[in-house]
Amino acid sequence: MARPGFAFSREGKNPLAAKGLTGRSVRVVVTMGMPATVYRRYFRAHSIKSLERNILGFVGIAPVHEILIGMVANREPEPARKWLAKLEKLGERGD
Repeated sequence: MARPGFAFSREGKNPLAAKGLTGRSVRVVVTMGMPATVYRRYFRAHSIKSLERNILGFVGIAPVHEILIGMVANREPEPARKWLAKLEKLGERGD
């Protein structure tokens, strides 16, 4: 995806000047074994921030919407179905 001419292009002497995916947005869904609140507060969502800044921002994608779903190994079937239904609705709407 991040190929020259598509995700970015040469502009003058700077080979990375033009961001090819400007005007696009993305939703990142992350599942994890730890509580999502702990990841956000204690770890400050470091990998999400890195992805946003170093990859998505590099090619011009913004805004970045994120959904963190924690404790997936311990989820009961009903709450898991609710999350899946929410994600399906977001996908259908293109959100």
